[in-house]
Amino acid sequence: MKIETDTTADESLVKVEGDVDLYSSPKLRKAVLEAVKKSVTGAGVDLGAVSYMDSSGVATLVEGLRSAKEHGKTFFLIAPSPAVSKVLELARLDSIFEVRAA
Repeated sequence: MKIETDTTADESLVKVEGDVDLYSSPKLRKAVLEAVKKSVTGAGVDLGAVSYMDSSGVATLVEGLRSAKEHGKTFFLIAPSPAVSKVLELARLDSIFEVRAA
């Protein structure tokens, strides 16, 4: 899994590529929580290049959402790949997250 974080004046964006699973999700969790902390208005996660995500990845996204809400910030997903979209739908979380186009 590859992670890059970009921060603008207001928002932080975490770009993820590869598989998000039990072994890689702690790295993503750290990046997401740091992005929320550093952002002024909110943080997002670009999931367009994620080929696989398991429940630990979903838990990481939920934790990011919760952290953002606790700090009065927005949290959004950018262009989830079909694999990620399917997992979010199965977990019935697809309507919980704000999803933005790429």
